[in-house]
Amino acid sequence: MLGRPKPGDSEEDLLRYQDRFLASGGEPGVQVVRRPDKRRGEPRTRTPAGETELGATRDIVSMDEFPEQPPPLTPALPQKKSRFRSDRVRFEKDDPAERLDREDPHLTAVLSRIIEHDTSAVPVSFPAFTGAPFPKVFHRSEVKEQQASVPRRSIFAQNIAARTANVVSEPSQNDAPAGITGQKLAPPLSEKMQAHQTDSNPSFGAPLGGGAPRLVSGQGLGGPGGLTAARQIHLENEAWLRGMSKAEILQEQGRLLAQLDPRLISFVKSKKSKDVLGPARSQEDGGTEGQMDTQTEPTLSDTEEGPIDMDSDTEGRDKESEPPITVEDLPVKPQEGWVHMNQLEPEKLEWIKDLPKPRKRGTRQAMQARFDFSGSLIPPEADLPPHLGLHHHGEEPQLAGYSLQELFHLSRSQVTRQRSLALTTLARILHKARSGHFASSLRGSVLSTLLDAGLLFLLRFSLDDSVGGVMAAAVHALWALLVAPDDEECLDSTFSWLQGSTTFPLLPSEKPEEDEEEEGEEEEGVKVAAEKKEERRADHDVARTDLIKALLKMQVLARLRYILEVVRPGPRVVQDVLEVLTRIARHSSASASQVLDAPRLMQTILSEFLPCSWTPHPPAPPGGPLTLETAHGLPVAAAMKLVRVLACSGRHACARLLNSLGLRERLSRYLALEPQDLLLEPREAVRLSTEALRLWSIAAGYGQACDLYRELYPILVRALQCVPSLVTPPDPEEPLHTLSLHRAEALVSLLTNITLTAGSEEELQREQTRNPESDSPPPPPVEWSHVTGLRPFLVGSLKSCVGGLSDPLLREGAQRLSTAILLYLGSFYTQLPAQSSFQPVHSLQEMESLSSEVLEPLLSHQAVRSMMSELRSCSALCNPNSCSPGPESIPSLPCLSCCGGKPALSLAGSQSPFPLLTGLCYLLHAMASTHRGLAGKFSPLLLSEAVIGYLRSCCEATPPLSLSSGWLLRHEYHLQYLLLKLAARLIPVHAAVSQHASLYHQVVLAMLPRLLPGSEHLAHDLLSTLTFNPDFIPEGRCGGPEAADLNQLLHLKESHSDPSPLPASQPDPSPSSSPSSSLGALLREAYSHLPSLRSCYLTHLSQLEPLVLRSRESYLGCTPFVQSQLLPPLSGPALPSDWPFLPLVTLYERAGQAESRGCAVETLPPASVESAVRCLQWLLVLELWREGGGKAVSPAAKLCRLACLFLCGSDLFLEPPVQRYGWAVLRSLCSPPQLAALDLGFPGSPPPGLASFQDLYSTLLAQFEAVSFGDPLFGCFLLIPLQRRFSAELRLAVFGEHVGLLRSLGVTLAQLPVPLQLFTSPPEDSLSLLQLYFRALVMGALRRAWCPVLYTVAISHLNTFLFSQEPAPQKVDTARRGLLRKTYFLTDEVLRTHLLLFKLPRGDSELGFEMYEQLPPIRDKRLSTVLGRDGGAV
Repeated sequence: MLGRPKPGDSEEDLLRYQDRFLASGGEPGVQVVRRPDKRRGEPRTRTPAGETELGATRDIVSMDEFPEQPPPLTPALPQKKSRFRSDRVRFEKDDPAERLDREDPHLTAVLSRIIEHDTSAVPVSFPAFTGAPFPKVFHRSEVKEQQASVPRRSIFAQNIAARTANVVSEPSQNDAPAGITGQKLAPPLSEKMQAHQTDSNPSFGAPLGGGAPRLVSGQGLGGPGGLTAARQIHLENEAWLRGMSKAEILQEQGRLLAQLDPRLISFVKSKKSKDVLGPARSQEDGGTEGQMDTQTEPTLSDTEEGPIDMDSDTEGRDKESEPPITVEDLPVKPQEGWVHMNQLEPEKLEWIKDLPKPRKRGTRQAMQARFDFSGSLIPPEADLPPHLGLHHHGEEPQLAGYSLQELFHLSRSQVTRQRSLALTTLARILHKARSGHFASSLRGSVLSTLLDAGLLFLLRFSLDDSVGGVMAAAVHALWALLVAPDDEECLDSTFSWLQGSTTFPLLPSEKPEEDEEEEGEEEEGVKVAAEKKEERRADHDVARTDLIKALLKMQVLARLRYILEVVRPGPRVVQDVLEVLTRIARHSSASASQVLDAPRLMQTILSEFLPCSWTPHPPAPPGGPLTLETAHGLPVAAAMKLVRVLACSGRHACARLLNSLGLRERLSRYLALEPQDLLLEPREAVRLSTEALRLWSIAAGYGQACDLYRELYPILVRALQCVPSLVTPPDPEEPLHTLSLHRAEALVSLLTNITLTAGSEEELQREQTRNPESDSPPPPPVEWSHVTGLRPFLVGSLKSCVGGLSDPLLREGAQRLSTAILLYLGSFYTQLPAQSSFQPVHSLQEMESLSSEVLEPLLSHQAVRSMMSELRSCSALCNPNSCSPGPESIPSLPCLSCCGGKPALSLAGSQSPFPLLTGLCYLLHAMASTHRGLAGKFSPLLLSEAVIGYLRSCCEATPPLSLSSGWLLRHEYHLQYLLLKLAARLIPVHAAVSQHASLYHQVVLAMLPRLLPGSEHLAHDLLSTLTFNPDFIPEGRCGGPEAADLNQLLHLKESHSDPSPLPASQPDPSPSSSPSSSLGALLREAYSHLPSLRSCYLTHLSQLEPLVLRSRESYLGCTPFVQSQLLPPLSGPALPSDWPFLPLVTLYERAGQAESRGCAVETLPPASVESAVRCLQWLLVLELWREGGGKAVSPAAKLCRLACLFLCGSDLFLEPPVQRYGWAVLRSLCSPPQLAALDLGFPGSPPPGLASFQDLYSTLLAQFEAVSFGDPLFGCFLLIPLQRRFSAELRLAVFGEHVGLLRSLGVTLAQLPVPLQLFTSPPEDSLSLLQLYFRALVMGALRRAWCPVLYTVAISHLNTFLFSQEPAPQKVDTARRGLLRKTYFLTDEVLRTHLLLFKLPRGDSELGFEMYEQLPPIRDKRLSTVLGRDGGAV
């Protein structure tokens, strides 16, 4: 045991005790524990006391009373320690120095080879000895004043520089004999000549021709030898460059640019630019440049091939070549008394110099767009004079014009004129962009760019500006953003067409994204929840999806009312505000309601811009336009149009305008006088009168304001008598001719709606008498006797218009008036039979007279025949590009894309044949409904080759659905519908027309899924009268079933007689081939049940009844029941495109709803089975007799809809009639054209209406395992998606998760409706699937007796894989060899023989494939090689 020190021991005793303790190797009683430093990461591993990391022992003395570290001598701040340093990822052998070198792109990454300079000749100076204990303090009085040319430095820096110069000069005088000299050596003459040479690579400043370096100056080396060392390094670099080729120089330059820090490259460029400013600037800066000569040597030309610079410095060299500004260059010489003008500052005087001329760039790279004050795009190379005011101090001052970013910046200026100028320029840019001026010159959308930058919020903030000019500019910019004048003009021109006053709301098609956190919330009312969610959305989120809704959310209506009521701006601003409000009202019925409900807005508009009395304006100066200082107090046509658009939003809004806001009195005031008597500007007066007539027409379309008809009847008759006089050649000196035509059209449209309202008076009167408490509207104040006297005037006007069609100068006006008059006569004869005063004999004679005197000559007129020939060229259906969205169309602000107006020969053009032919067909349909004998006289219209060709083109067209095309297609569908209705009357009585019955039926089938919202009545009428009409399906009575039987027999004969390995494989798949199940018999039975098919489909479309009733009231002219002239939103077609599968889909949905409630569907009721059979019958008729009628549904979508047959219940597909028609429909879907177009869309986009085809297929597999009982029809349906060209995931689902169904999937090769080669070719490349094939065969899950089709498929793919000798990855090759070896050693001889001797698939053989008698030599060699390599022998 070791002894312990005693109190009396000396220091030697203590050292002796320590030596003994260390020699014994015992554990110390006290151990030094050092606190780990948080900034150094984890503490190091402790070492035993007294032992260092190198293993050496050391003496350790610890004292408890003293700290481990000595106290600091001076107080210091505590070091900051990082708490997160220990959490950083570190490696054991991670050297910080290496990490710094690896990650820091420093200059040392390039200058890795550093050679120390020779310091043997550097003078050594010692500090001067003084008697003072401390250095002498500098005093300001001892410092010499700096010269103006010397850069400003601090006092301390000046004294240090002076002392350094003195110290360097002393050794040069005293220690010269020792060889240490401090004398500055003058550079040789060659170096002087090379001082300002330009190198071949100016980016790095290393001239090939010698000279001083630009980057390395030698100042940091200290002493006079620094310049010499730097020059020596420079000469070595030049020698290296001379020994390198140009390719090597370019390669090395690229490597340096990739390694160096971009900031270092920028420093190099700035160094170069400073060095080439010129000798005058260099001498002014002082330094060693003053000793260099200014002579230069010739440099490499820019056109010579050499090292490529990092950037194009042409512009920079132009700037550098310009001489600096001197005092003599100043336009005004500074004088001595001027403050702060004694020193010239060139950098601040650069802006007064002349701008450099813009150079034409040879690059095709995109450049920033610049605009002038008119909104026009300025070419980049345009050299515009500065006096235009387009040059400014921006990023590129030499370029004229303003970019969008600069205009945004200018719009926030404190100067009023600048803000106004910026907003006005933005308005003009917007107007030109929406007109398509920049479509070919700019990349991207100007409108989208501005909106993404926040243009909407900028305009909203500018509306709140207190300066009137800025406010007016903001209103005009908002008008340019929202309003499309061409769209409004097109809508006005189609107002008098059939259903022309009804329009789609201009709602965005994209719905706002739903918040994920609110998906699970359940609130009391869906509408209340939607309103709350909309209120919580931010303005910028709303603006991203709907600009109009965002403006309403930002209270723009209140601001516009303030501008009109308080600010009282000029006529231009008033016009812009009214048109902006009109665009907001067209957005939706909710937006129109907000405009109506805005406090004092409509009252201000009606009192200020639609007054009942006003002061006449002063006459216009001779030869000049009329200029008004204010529009307040005068009637404005734009205000009347705003009221008309608001009235279109609903009958209640119209009644509110007429009664509460006093529009009825204003209509009387404006229509009681002729336009020239309104004491307004002539154009404005005609526009005001036209808009008043259109507003009255809208009100009459609701059955309102008809009492004014009796009051203004003489005025209306007088205006009607003037209509024939408008069919005259337009006078160039009379600019009101076109406006007068529009007014006449509006007048006839008004009379049409009044006639329709009068026609419903007797019915409403009878309803009120029979049931006084009913909810039906009251009878209108106008009766049928009030309108019967209008017909003679309009018939006479129609004769004048027909006569004017022969003159090309009169054709446009005559065509427009004829359309309106034909629609009036059609409405008149539609309502005539329902009146009590109807006299059949007299009325029929009138119709015959009208037909013989007007309509038949009109049909045979050359102008009408030319119109028929122009149907296809003007059709929006046959020419989708004519109605495609414009280049500046954005989803948040939909428009009709009528920028620049529609061409004359287009559907909405001035020479369009559609309005006149639609009006003519409307009148013919109305007359033929009453006088059936007249229908045969109108057959030339249907037998025209131009009309037949147009209908064929419509069947083949695939129109896109958008707002820009929907409003045009709707008018085109009206013409097609009327042609079909006329054909329905002529087919039973006219043999020539009946020959085209199949074409008309194809048009019906193609038209049904295209009809748009608001046309539900047309769809219902087509389904009720034409779709299932036997007259439109002549195949049922003209040999169609017999032809189907013959075709089936030919396929049977071909499949049994063709010995080729590629059979047609189209035999009768039904297990029991009986005469009753032949294809012809099935078609004959389906044709006989057409009335039942009609009833079935109408029943399943009963959910559309409210929409059908609303649409019917509008189309049949039941004006008292019309709720709105605004159509439903254009969200899709009125009928689903897959409507033929609707009964099956409905049954599937009902079964799903029952299962969700926990009620398993075992057996369906007989009515459901009958619905399924009717659906299959109609599908069979469509697939065999109307192949073009099903183009709207893809083959994949048909297959998915047909899958509902097996998911509706447990035994529906087992019903005998379902089996018969199911086989027939499945066989028709497996025809070669259908199979070629079949695309299941997995794993990409799924078929339409389906989220995932794999999920549907997994459901079918589970259903087959549960309830199929091995049904071959169900099995064939499962086999179709297993074709080789479809995704391997589907086959993996069968052989992986549902391998048990292979026992019951007993579809024979004869029953398979698809060629077997589609399953076996090309060879399978999925290794996992091949292994599953082999596993299923070996384990006995897949047998030929159970599943012959998939057995043949598996044998074929495995045989091809086993004997394939194509190069493959190691994993695949190993698996191939292993499977071949396992196949050879199989104990099942039959399976082994099939796998080894398989030759090729053959559907007509007993096995389903052919076999070799013995292995071919190449396969036998392959087998021997694999077995021999594995250690076996053949």
